[in-house]
Amino acid sequence: MKPLYKNILMIADIEGSSGCWDHKASSFMTEPWSHACVEMSRDVNEVGRALLNAGVEHIRVKDFHRTGFNLLPELIDSRITIASGYDRSPIPGIGDPGDAQAVVFLGMHAASGTDGFLSHTLTSRIEYLMVNGKPLAEVELFSASLALWGIRPIFFSGCPTACQQAKRTITNINVYPIDKSMGAENLDVADWRAGLARAVVESLTNDSTAPYTPVGPFNAVIQMRDGKKTAIRMAKRWGFERRDNQIFINTECIRTLYLNLIRLCYLTPMIERFLPVGLLMYNLWGRAGLAWVRRKLRAEAIL
Repeated sequence: MKPLYKNILMIADIEGSSGCWDHKASSFMTEPWSHACVEMSRDVNEVGRALLNAGVEHIRVKDFHRTGFNLLPELIDSRITIASGYDRSPIPGIGDPGDAQAVVFLGMHAASGTDGFLSHTLTSRIEYLMVNGKPLAEVELFSASLALWGIRPIFFSGCPTACQQAKRTITNINVYPIDKSMGAENLDVADWRAGLARAVVESLTNDSTAPYTPVGPFNAVIQMRDGKKTAIRMAKRWGFERRDNQIFINTECIRTLYLNLIRLCYLTPMIERFLPVGLLMYNLWGRAGLAWVRRKLRAEAIL
């Protein structure tokens, strides 16, 4: 059967990949992280090749973990475009989605304050994030941001909790879980990865999803893990309402909520003013980290 979508955007994270089994493996410039980068790259490669073989003409992969430099292009089919680092606009972090018709989420995690594997939303500094009384996961923020381009969220992979949250949020999205509770030694990676690729290809015929356009208002409650002093400092920067270690953000548009959460988690007014320079420096830091991974893997004869 011919795919409904010929141009795919893939957003890839590390927590729900086949190589990340603890917090250290998600942490920048650790030995477990270097090996998680390899397996994340192999996950992306297997899925990307399967999509190309199914008739997809263009795949752009947005690396969306920490610095945005986790994928090793030398392990990924050259026909697949890797977009590393973060962009300011038109979509914060993601940049320009181009002509993508659908988005595939690979290796994602569950929302802050829920019981998924390494669950968090944007940053682990948030203990929990509730919007209109429900946990808010990144799949919702990203899907809503892409909706202006008519992009449909068709597939999601992560731990079972993350998959359940995606299904509750995005009507008729296809999902494929990875059970992190079993431990790495009990996962047949080749078999799981092959199943993942088949599941993503099956989503190419999914015509029952639609661009994700939730209707506001959006009333967010953010509880900071580091306590009241941190909440005071962060809320004061941007003029957000606060009580104890909880910060409140109320908007009519989910894309405005996303932008305010980025400001809260990552920026100060001064940093935002000079954001192009800040992003350049951050991306250089990410490149340096990936260069460290390459040196380590070459020493181990993995690359």
